[in-house]
Amino acid sequence: MQFDILTLFPAMLEGPLTASILGKAVDKGLISVDLHNLRDWAEGKHLVTDDTPYGGGDGMVMKVDPVARALADLKGKRPQSRILLMSPQGKTFQQADAERLGRESGLIFVCGRYEGYDERVRSLVDEEISLGDYVLTGGELAAATILDATARLVPGVLGAVGSALNDSFSDGLLEYPQYTRPAEFNGMCVPAVLVSGNHQVIATWRRHEQLRRTLARRPELLETAPLTKADRLFLEELRASLKKTTSEDQGT
Repeated sequence: MQFDILTLFPAMLEGPLTASILGKAVDKGLISVDLHNLRDWAEGKHLVTDDTPYGGGDGMVMKVDPVARALADLKGKRPQSRILLMSPQGKTFQQADAERLGRESGLIFVCGRYEGYDERVRSLVDEEISLGDYVLTGGELAAATILDATARLVPGVLGAVGSALNDSFSDGLLEYPQYTRPAEFNGMCVPAVLVSGNHQVIATWRRHEQLRRTLARRPELLETAPLTKADRLFLEELRASLKKTTSEDQGT
């Protein structure tokens, strides 16, 4: 899968995208990551990519023309790639978006700076994406995050086939608790079920723990998660048990 990142600061991304799992994926040819300096498409002696806003105001605004030239060149080389604008005004990125974008042949990230983009830049992209309701100094970290979340779903990147399938949010729920050696640490022991060798019982325990943890930490996820009849029955029993415990604690 091809990833292209258009930025004023390519050096910000050289480390994160060449180390660990992503670096290995690049070395194996599973993904390709190219960083592009927007100034390569700027004009004039000083290669200006921003200017003062019409109507006045603080800060500088990224110019539309260098971005347009850059995207025209990149799309000429990658006609099937989807263009993503990193923007706090965009749709909040979710695991489902990583899975959706992972089915594209390539992605082109546009990273902003300063007070934002000339509004006409929005007409040049396929969609706008945000990491959440906060503002970063630029779009580079957002692009790296989305790239990482998407690239790890490319077959072969994680090595183990099931690694991504059991992640939090992969099935709409939080992940179940994980343990490894030692079996006991500071009086805390690995649940006996995990060393029982009974894989069916382990699978049921893990599913129940997913439901239990999601109900406790992110109950809103249960509204849209694909739940089975058995899942719903367990949740009913769990809620009834919690309600009973609360009533007893309150002495009612």
